[in-house]
Amino acid sequence: MFEGVLVHVTDDIIWRNSGGFAPAIRGKAAMREVLVAMASKIKTNHWRIFDHAENDHRLFMEGVDEFWFHTGEHIAIPYAGSLEFRGDKVCEWREYFDGRLSLAMKNGEPLSAEVKEMIGRPVAR
Repeated sequence: MFEGVLVHVTDDIIWRNSGGFAPAIRGKAAMREVLVAMASKIKTNHWRIFDHAENDHRLFMEGVDEFWFHTGEHIAIPYAGSLEFRGDKVCEWREYFDGRLSLAMKNGEPLSAEVKEMIGRPVAR
């Protein structure tokens, strides 16, 4: 499962997956460790992209990261991100989101009407 992601990243990948809450994950081995740890907690996920734009070496995207955990928690976070490419592989992956929403949902707060509106859009085709 993880190799399906890792085959598309460079060995020196920089993955900024915390929206600035934590230092970047650096290198394919470190990325693998984080993915394995995440998989042990996440029962299922539904990642959707609503809009995207690209130039010669970067893909920008907007969507939602939605997860259901083995503990029963449900988190849906409006998301924006950027993938930088070196050749045909991702060399830097940056994610932007409001970590306070994640913490609120982990603490049992329901999705707000605003978040429901943001994540209820049609996916990009």
